[in-house]
Amino acid sequence: MPKVLLAEITDLAARALKRAGASKAMALATAQALVVAEAEGLSGHGLSRVALYAQHLREGRADGKAKAKIIRKIGATCLIDAGGGLAFPAAALAVKEAIKRAQRYGIAFAGVTNSHHFGAAAYHLAPIAEAGMAGIALTNSPAAINAWGGKKAFFGTNPIAAIFPRKNSAPIVVDLSLTEVTRGKIMLMAKEGKPIPLGWAVDRDGNPTTSAQAALTGSLTAIGGVKGTALALMVEALCVALTGAALSHENDSYFEPGNKPRIGHALIAINPQALAGADAYYARIEDMISHMLVDEGVRLPGARRQQATARAQAEGIVIADALHQELRKLAGRSRKS
Repeated sequence: MPKVLLAEITDLAARALKRAGASKAMALATAQALVVAEAEGLSGHGLSRVALYAQHLREGRADGKAKAKIIRKIGATCLIDAGGGLAFPAAALAVKEAIKRAQRYGIAFAGVTNSHHFGAAAYHLAPIAEAGMAGIALTNSPAAINAWGGKKAFFGTNPIAAIFPRKNSAPIVVDLSLTEVTRGKIMLMAKEGKPIPLGWAVDRDGNPTTSAQAALTGSLTAIGGVKGTALALMVEALCVALTGAALSHENDSYFEPGNKPRIGHALIAINPQALAGADAYYARIEDMISHMLVDEGVRLPGARRQQATARAQAEGIVIADALHQELRKLAGRSRKS
């Protein structure tokens, strides 16, 4: 399997997306996000998504020429229309606006509507932490979790992410899907023809399945049973009812022919200075962490990703030869070029 530098693989992914119809800016923003996920070890949200995004661009399920724009703004809130394009430019605009408004108002909510899959949720929060603020990211997605007591997929995987900056260390990063396993991981297993463990999902008729392909069009098991489905409902309301986006069950699966997604995202920035103050915030965060680490074996959320990223930045990343060749083909490059 080849080892490639991050800059090299970012360029290749961006070329593939641009060739499929994305604007230069959209292609680059998307490629950068997917490579970061790959470097963090989140392959389900990494380079394996390039082919899927390219397919959506070619089929018109994503508009490669869309330009995200603010369509409403009141005080600490704003609503951004992604225009049906890939999500990353719109999410970046939302984060920029959230930071600006939280600096003024202490807290800000930037909603995004009419969007697409936005990858690893925590990726979008890095600029918020760099600005010295806590951040939260939420998104809905095509139906994947049945409502409690039901058999058919209704809510999306609806991930929740949060970031908490530290003064002299990498931030605390929390990022979790509300399913037992991410749909991206199941997507990879389907692509490789591998079965999934029993208990991860049911098929579209509500029957337990070990088929990764059946799971993608069926329903995934929520974490914590009824608690997970309640959290999925909460995310759905925040990302859809407040933004006017499409409900998860109104969005067709990404993995088979369907409609144009109209996904909703919520990006929230919280300025510590508006509450107990930045000094108190950093002191309390460090007190919490230092007491956690007294217990031998404790690992801070996000630490493994950060370590993987540091290695990838220094050494590059190893990707499967088949994936590398797929990216080269999508980018219009021959094996020898």
